[in-house]
Amino acid sequence: MVISLELPSELENELSTEACRLKLPLAEYILRVLAFRPFLQNPPRTGVELLAYWESVGIVGSRPDITDSQEYARRLRDQAEHREQV
Repeated sequence: MVISLELPSELENELSTEACRLKLPLAEYILRVLAFRPFLQNPPRTGVELLAYWESVGIVGSRPDITDSQEYARRLRDQAEHREQV
């Protein structure tokens, strides 16, 4: 479905800025925002519900290159603790 929409310039700029920050085309970013709306209306209340949501949207298992998540987290933490301050 194709929908043409006239956005206020402030909203267009805000959406464009966020899309650029995420390195996404504006149309794809807007689709993601709209798709995320049901989650905001009925957020998970337990860890089990959150995990089920993550599995349903493909987050769980999305990084097959990470074979040991705890070791990966330790490396990230170590990098963050030892990065140079600007």
